[in-house]
Amino acid sequence: MKKVISASRRTDLVAFYPEWLARAMAKEKACFLHPGKKSAVRIDLSPARVHTLVLWSKNFHPLLENRHRLRDWLKKYDQVYFHFTITGLGGTFLEKLAPATTEALAQLPGLIEIAGCPERISVRFDPIVFWLEDGHLRTNLDFFPELARKIASSGIRTVRFSFAQWYKKSVARAKKIGLNFYDPTYEEKKEAVQKLVSVAQDFGLELWSCSQSEIAVLPGIKPSACIDGELLTRLHPRNESASLVKDHSQRKDCLCTESIDIGSYSQSCPAACVYCYANPRLKTE
Repeated sequence: MKKVISASRRTDLVAFYPEWLARAMAKEKACFLHPGKKSAVRIDLSPARVHTLVLWSKNFHPLLENRHRLRDWLKKYDQVYFHFTITGLGGTFLEKLAPATTEALAQLPGLIEIAGCPERISVRFDPIVFWLEDGHLRTNLDFFPELARKIASSGIRTVRFSFAQWYKKSVARAKKIGLNFYDPTYEEKKEAVQKLVSVAQDFGLELWSCSQSEIAVLPGIKPSACIDGELLTRLHPRNESASLVKDHSQRKDCLCTESIDIGSYSQSCPAACVYCYANPRLKTE
C-alpha cells in the first residue's frame, strides 16, 4: 500500500525550508533526523510509493512562487492535501513571522488551483488563544467570522481548531515576553464553541476539534483525524486506498491515521510562535 507523507507537523517546511523540501521531492527521497533516533532516516518519496503528500504551513508563499521549483516537483504526485493554519494572529507579537491575515487569505485561490479542489484544503483556526492586556481579555476568537466568510466564498468547507494548551515551556516563554495568557475554564470554552458553531452554520462550514476529546463531544463539533485515510482515499484521483490504521505515534486523543512525517526538530522553526509546544529549541527564548 502506498504511504501518506506528512510535511510536516514538526516544523514549517514550506515556509522556512522550501529548498530542502524541493530537493527531497526532486531526489524522491528524504533524509532527516528522526526524534529519538541517533542515525538519519531515509524515506522513499518516489511517486509510485506515495499515496498523498500532506503539506502543513502558515505560509504557502514559497510554494505559490515556485521557489526552488517546489510547485513543479509536486506535480508528479497523485494527490496533495493542505493544512493551512490561519489564526488571525499573523504578524502580531504572538506569531511574529507568520504572514498577516490579508496576505494569508490571499494565498487560498492559488492553493485551490494546486490542490485541484477546495476539499483538499483544511483551514486550521488553531490555536484559539486568550490573554489579558490593559485589563481586558483579548482573543483571536473574534477573527473567526471574517475567516469563515472568506474560506466559505472560496469553496472550502473544513475548519479544524483547538484551544491553546499551555505546556511548561510555553508558559516560560510567555512570561519572558510579558504575555499574561488566560487559560479559559471548560464552561468558557463551551461558550466559545457555541459562537464558533453559530458562525460555521451561517457559512456552511464543518468544525473539527483537534486532539481535544472534551471539545469534540460538544454539539456541532466533530472529532478530527487531521490525516484521515478514509477521506484521502475518497479524494484520490485514482481511487487508491490509504491506510485506515490509527497512527499510534501521535497523542492519545489524536485520531489521525498512519503517515510518515519527513520533518525534523533539527530543522528548527524560526517562527517562534509564543504558544508553540512542537519545537524543542524554543524554551524561554
